[in-house]
Amino acid sequence: MPCPALMNPDRIEALAETLADRDWAVLEVPEALPLLRRVAGEAQALAVSGRLRPAATGRAGGRRFAGLRGDSTLWLDDPACGPAAGELLSALDGLRPALNRRLLLGLEAVEAHFARYPPGAGYARHVDRFAGDDTRVLSLVLYLNEDWPEEAGGQLRLHLPAGPVDIGPRLGTMTVFLAGEVEHEVLPATRPRLSVAAWFRRRSLRGA
Repeated sequence: MPCPALMNPDRIEALAETLADRDWAVLEVPEALPLLRRVAGEAQALAVSGRLRPAATGRAGGRRFAGLRGDSTLWLDDPACGPAAGELLSALDGLRPALNRRLLLGLEAVEAHFARYPPGAGYARHVDRFAGDDTRVLSLVLYLNEDWPEEAGGQLRLHLPAGPVDIGPRLGTMTVFLAGEVEHEVLPATRPRLSVAAWFRRRSLRGA
């Protein structure tokens, strides 16, 4: 079965060019909207059935289940997920070769999960690399909320040298940034908010 395309080649090239110039990029992926609507439907069904679980921060003995974040998650490769989640994971993995050719990042794998924030929940300011672990290179957030009004909140806020940038969580909006460099947070919303969070990984360079 051929790998589904998340965006056309011109849009991938524009993403790579932007990331080559700076640490972050925001773009729309209208060609992916039919797939994203199916993914959103699966995510909603998983949430209703109780398959999404409260997320933690940190690793191993340092994991925390309260305080910094308020979302519930499920990895896209979990057996409970449906075919649309698998298609999206394949589509995300399909970006790796193009990004590697253009940016020489050495990306070897991608991992992704659903994230559902209930009203009033957010995620405090942080970076996406664990202490002592340099394998996460790029973070990607893809939104699943159709007809999202600006006044509902729920923006992703990037903390950049020139000042903060807020990205609304509308269906088809994609944000990509350097996992270990760009601090960011999720602002609370007045309604439930759905997204897919993904990380492109490389082999660790520590001790190489």
